[in-house]
Amino acid sequence: MARRKNKKKGSKGLLWLILLVCAAFVGYGPLNNALKSGNINLDRLPQIIQNALPTDETEAQTDLSATEALELPAPLKNVPETILKRKGYTVSYNSRLNLPNWVAWELNRDKLVERESRTDKFLPDPDLPADKAVTTDDYKRSGWDRGHMCPAADNRWNWRAMQESFYMTNICPQHHNLNRGDWKELEDRCRVWAEQEGRIYIVCGPILYNRQPRTIGHDHQVAVPDAFFKVILCADSRPPRAIGFIFKNTSGNHPLDSYVNSVDQVERITGIDFFPALPDDVEKKVEAEYDLKQWP
Repeated sequence: MARRKNKKKGSKGLLWLILLVCAAFVGYGPLNNALKSGNINLDRLPQIIQNALPTDETEAQTDLSATEALELPAPLKNVPETILKRKGYTVSYNSRLNLPNWVAWELNRDKLVERESRTDKFLPDPDLPADKAVTTDDYKRSGWDRGHMCPAADNRWNWRAMQESFYMTNICPQHHNLNRGDWKELEDRCRVWAEQEGRIYIVCGPILYNRQPRTIGHDHQVAVPDAFFKVILCADSRPPRAIGFIFKNTSGNHPLDSYVNSVDQVERITGIDFFPALPDDVEKKVEAEYDLKQWP
C-alpha cells in the first residue's frame, strides 16, 4: 500500500511540474499572479521554471515586432499636410512651403540588397497637380543641392522604390557640403545599424525657424530649410532605444556626436510627435534617453 501511495504522489507531482512549465512558457499570467500574491514561493519551484520566469526588466519589455507603421508620426496640426505613400517611404508634404514636413521609412536587411543602380533622374511628383509640382528646374542656379530625405541608397532593393526616391516631394534645398558630407555620413551609419539590428525606423525632414524663410525656384517658391532633423528608432533591441540628430543647413565637418539630441528635444523643435504607435511607457522612455555609444 505504501508503494502505491508514493507512486500516486509522484505522478501527481509530475503533473504539477508539467502544468507549471506550460504556464511559464505560455505567457506566465496565472503563474505570475500566484507568485505576486505569495501563494507560490519562487524558491520552491524547480530551477527550469525559475529560469523561464520573467524578471522585472524583461517583464517590462514589450514585443513590438507586430506593430505596424512604427515609423509614422502623428497627424500634424495647423500645418498643410498631404500624405503620399511610396514603395520605400511615406512623405508628409507641405504645399505652402513646397517641402516635405517629414519623410519616414523602415530600413531593414532586405532593403540593403543592391538590385538597382542609382537613376539620378529627379521627377515632379505625379500625385500633385502639374502646376503645383516642384521640378528640378526650380533648383537650377540656386546654389543649393537637391538633397534627398529618404536616400536613394536606401532604395536600391526595388526599381520603383529607386525611381520614387527621386520625386521632388522627397527633396529639400540642402547645402552642398552638408549633403555630401556629414548628412551622408549619418545615412551610411543608418545602413550599418540596420544591418546590425535587422531593422530600424527613420524619420527626417527640414526645420524652418523663420516664418518667412528664404526661397528658391522659377515656377514654384521652395523654402530653404535652416536645419534638418533625423530621428531613429530600434524597436527590436532589448530594451528598445531611439536617438535624434539636428544638422544646421550650412557647411561643416563635425563628429556625429556634435549633432546628437534626444527625440524629445527634436519634437520640441519641430512640433512633430514621433513614434506614436509605441506603447506610452516605451515611447516616454526611449524618447527621453539617448546615448550614441549604444549605436556603434
